Amino acid sequence: MKHRTLKTLAVLAAIVLPTSAMAKADLVIATDAPPKSMNPHAYSSDANLSYMSNFFDGLLQRKAPEGKLSPALAVKWQRVDALTWKFELRKGVKYSNGNDFNAADVKFTFERMKNPKYSKLLNIANSIASIETPDDYTVIFKTKKPVPWFAETMHQNFIVDKESSVNRDDGDYNTHPIGTGAYKLVEWVKGSYIRMEANENYWEGAPKYKTVEIRPITEESTRFAALAGKQVDIVNGVPVTLFDRVKSMKHIEVISQAARRAIYMGIGNKPNTPFADIRVRKAIAHAINEKEIIEKIMRGQATMANQIPDVPTVGYDPSIKRYDYDPVLARNLLAEAGYSDGFEITVAGPNDRYINDEKICEAVAKYLAKIGLKVKLDVKPKSIFFDELTGKKHSFYLIGWFDGSFDFGRSAEKLLHTPDKDKGMGTYNGAEYSNPDIDARIIASSSIIDRGEREKALQKINRMSVEDVAWIPLHYQQDIFAVVKGKGIKFTPRSDRWIVVKEIK
Repeated sequence: MKHRTLKTLAVLAAIVLPTSAMAKADLVIATDAPPKSMNPHAYSSDANLSYMSNFFDGLLQRKAPEGKLSPALAVKWQRVDALTWKFELRKGVKYSNGNDFNAADVKFTFERMKNPKYSKLLNIANSIASIETPDDYTVIFKTKKPVPWFAETMHQNFIVDKESSVNRDDGDYNTHPIGTGAYKLVEWVKGSYIRMEANENYWEGAPKYKTVEIRPITEESTRFAALAGKQVDIVNGVPVTLFDRVKSMKHIEVISQAARRAIYMGIGNKPNTPFADIRVRKAIAHAINEKEIIEKIMRGQATMANQIPDVPTVGYDPSIKRYDYDPVLARNLLAEAGYSDGFEITVAGPNDRYINDEKICEAVAKYLAKIGLKVKLDVKPKSIFFDELTGKKHSFYLIGWFDGSFDFGRSAEKLLHTPDKDKGMGTYNGAEYSNPDIDARIIASSSIIDRGEREKALQKINRMSVEDVAWIPLHYQQDIFAVVKGKGIKFTPRSDRWIVVKEIK
């Protein structure tokens, strides 16, 4: 029966998968998310940044598997004082159009990133007060306030070519990347594939694979069919529901590793709503049976989360405990808060972004109904959901997060601080949770440079966020990859889940 199913899926793959008119690429990769733009600053999602990391370089980079910061377009960097950062640039680097890379490109890039028309990376861009370029290969940043994690983000702020970018129309800029990266774009057929060819003059040496095709396949069974039909060499996002079947394929090696991303429920505390009462927020936290979610929905491919930051992140606190599953206590808390008969609540979330996101939302809705709440479910594609999230439409929703800077302070500014557009705070605090004491501590922590003191300050904010139920941590995902055997492919997954093809040997 299993054999027949695999055969059927292989036939399905042959029918439904897109086929490039060009010869088969040296390496074919299937991913679970498509790029939304070829403008490297248009989206801060790890999915889009992953694609961009093949066409562009940052001043620094993080290599698999540890993710330690290392030189890229900058060969040296230092924090001169609390507000000043100095980067010495690499010489002899060229863009894919043949233009030379220099300090003027860096200055142009970060100034352009301040413009919302071109960038969603406003947080880091707007933290910069001035950029000096004393010569072609030196850049000095002055920040408006101390930014402890400034250099920590320089692997994902990709540098663009000033000369060709200034006069390009937006349509071309958003679809044809011109970077210094290890690959050049050959063709992007939206919804079908991205074809790349190696940059033979790459400053770090030409990558192993000369032609590469990346196929975004969002539908799980189709992604599985591509693997079963041997149409792809590497797959990221192996469905947990199909984990055992993929593992049983003799031509496949399965790699499963703990991911850094925490899945959690965002919740607000707006005045004059039930959520303003902490007993209600605690009741909701106690109502969710996360152990059952991991066992039945995640098929064991997840780890219970007590907090949002993961172990490698500055601010992680091993002493934090989660609210136990206790529906009786949850009902009692609702009664104490005056909601014995419940109230209406909507569980929102994406249905195509995180592993089994829709099923998790359905489970949460079921748990809340069991304690007497009148629950509505509102799940939808991420392309719609995230615009609604940043538009503050939802007061209770599922979202995932990991911080590429390995610093909880940056996460707290984006997720926890009271939303403030002018300050660039609370961008993803969709439920508009607000706690003036936590806000003040987040602001104060940004001035702390000493690593030990900073860790203590961020741990305090972290503990306060859990005690005040500013969010409800669920679990850390498990990243599952599949690699075809027998082709000599050496693939080491990254902690940020990016597919950086130059690292595949």
